[in-house]
Order: sequence, then C-alpha cells, then structure tokens
Amino acid sequence: MAEQQLAAGPEAGATHQQSHQGNPLLSLVPKAEGKQSMKDFKSDQEVRWCPGCGDYAVLAAVQGFMPELGLAKENICFVSGIGCSSRFPYYMNTYGMHSIHGRAPAIATGLAAARRDLSVWVVTGDGDALSIGGNHLIHALRRNVNLKILLFNNRIYGLTKGQYSPTSEAGKITKSTPMGSLEAPFNPVSLAIGAEASFVARTVDSDRKHLTEVLRQAADHPGTALVEIYQNCNIFNDGAFEVLKDKKQALEAVVRLEHGQPIRFGSPLPQEEGGDGLGSKGVVRDPATGDLRVVDVTEAGTDGVLVHDAHASSPATAFALSRLADADTLHHTPIGVLRNVRRPVYETEMAEQLEAAVEQNGKGDLGALLAGQDTWTVVG
Repeated sequence: MAEQQLAAGPEAGATHQQSHQGNPLLSLVPKAEGKQSMKDFKSDQEVRWCPGCGDYAVLAAVQGFMPELGLAKENICFVSGIGCSSRFPYYMNTYGMHSIHGRAPAIATGLAAARRDLSVWVVTGDGDALSIGGNHLIHALRRNVNLKILLFNNRIYGLTKGQYSPTSEAGKITKSTPMGSLEAPFNPVSLAIGAEASFVARTVDSDRKHLTEVLRQAADHPGTALVEIYQNCNIFNDGAFEVLKDKKQALEAVVRLEHGQPIRFGSPLPQEEGGDGLGSKGVVRDPATGDLRVVDVTEAGTDGVLVHDAHASSPATAFALSRLADADTLHHTPIGVLRNVRRPVYETEMAEQLEAAVEQNGKGDLGALLAGQDTWTVVG
C-alpha cells in the first residue's frame, strides 16, 4: 500500500511514516513532532543542475521518502564530496555538509561515530567515490559504519565537462580520452561486495518506485548501506543506461533481484501456453566452473534456476551476480538488493568499548593526558 501511494503522487509519503523496526539504531534518533511531507524536506535553495539531469529524479525520490522515517529533520545529515551530485545537501531541508573531494565517507564516519543520535547519509558520484575517494569508501564499507551511501553513477565526469571516469567503459571516447579509454571500469557493487559491505544494492534514477523501495531497505539496515544509482547525464553521457530504461530492451537486459524469488527475467512465458508466467531466461550455476550464467529456461528447464538469497552469509554468490553484466552493453545487469546481511556496527562496538574503559578507569582528564608522561621537550 505504501508503494502504491508513493507512486501516486510526490506528497503521498506523508501518510506512510513507518517505524523501521529493522534498524534498531534508528531508535537513537529523535522523532519528528507530527507528520511530515515531502515539502518539509525541500530547502529554499534554487536547484542548479542541468535541465533533464537524472539528479532531479533522485532528489525527488529522497525528499519523498524521508517522511517515512519520521525522524526530526535536525537529526538528519547529508554529507557530500565534490561533483554534480554533491550539491545535494543544499537542496535537503536538513543539516548537511558539502565537504572535500572524495572524503565524504571519512567525514561521515566521524560524524556517525560521535553522534549516534543522527541519521547520516552520504551522497557521492562515480568519480568522487571511486577515484580520489576510493580508499575512504572501502574502509567505511569494511568498518560497517551506520551510513547510507548513495553513489550516483553516470559513467562520466560531469562537473568538469565530460572526461572519462572510473566507471566509463573501455574504449570510451571523451575529452580526456580522444582515442578511447584504455582502462577497465570499476563495477561499484562488485567493489562494495569485495570490501565485505553488509548491504549492497543497485537501482535506476528514473524508476521512482524501485528507487524508493531500495532506499527503504537501506534505511532499515543497521550498518553501511551502499546504493549505486544509475543516473543519466544528459549533457555529457546521454542515454548511457537507455538499454535498462526502454521497456522493450529492459526485458532482456535487466535482471531483477528479489530475495527469496527465482532469478528469472526476459519475456514472460505465457501461462496459456503452458508457461509459468515468469521470464524466459534464468540464472544458473555452471556445475563445471561454479560460475553463474544465463540460460533459456524453455531449453534448460527451471530446476537449476537460482533463488536469490540476499541474506547469505557468504558474499560469493552476490559477487558472482554482480559480475553478470556486460560492462559495455549492460546486458544482464542485476537491479535490486544484492546483499543484505547483519554484522557488528562500528560505532555500536566503539561505544561499548568507551563505556567499558570509563567503568574500568573512570572518566579521563584531557589536560592530564596532554601534560602526562607521554610528552617530551625538544631542546636546541
């Protein structure tokens, strides 16, 4: 019901504030007084993105979703780095920080660790997060800090006017690669799963319903949630994800992932012709190599089709799913939550350590520490 009403209109989220019992850490964040609407999360700043940019759709989805959390706006913070997407904090009527290039995960880590009464979100792009910020990103994921990271991936540097990025396909011709990029692109969800991220998902800017559902699951997750959002840059890389957005092409290109459901896609097999109404293609495990591959279920049957388990403790299958997509054509691109597992949250364990230290040793004295025995005087 919540999804239907959210899809029906931008203000519909006002009637669907949820408790989000899945993430106990949200109980530490003060609640809003009264119901909220999308309008409450719109700032007074003029939105300055190029007309037609996919960022507008993501902004609208986030503003429309925030009322569901029912959290006090003063206890929500968006931290960004540098890039087109990093203007995001200006447009959210919450606290925010437009920070240093690539350092948003590091700054957000400190904020989340020091202020557990905040809901901390990171907004970044493929260049900001995966080039200069790659080191900070993987360590935030590894630590499992309670952050929600929205990674806008347009496969190009937009703010600096069209250079290739770490996710640009090999051979990409841009202003900085006039003869074609020589580099193999990063796959952000593969990178996140390899860093042992506890929540990894992918969605598309123009699919408001799916994007909102992924945001909902990310917010419900205690720990780091990495959400890659395929976002169209209509100025410097227009149509980069058209194969995933065009309804006819998407049938064969998009592999929809739903926990507990068989991984089927493609044109549905008509029930009146003896089919089961599900997609004509399925994902199976190759018995010889252990790799995942796509088969035609009309020929191979349905017995071996994988059932998606986002909660599997081992990241192996999630990683294999992340590698299904063709980096050039984007055929067989998994869309949805690839991994959603529970493991200890960094700041929760840090708080427990601090409490134990105070109980054992009493409260510290900063002045005494600075003037203590671990100081020395440099002479000459």
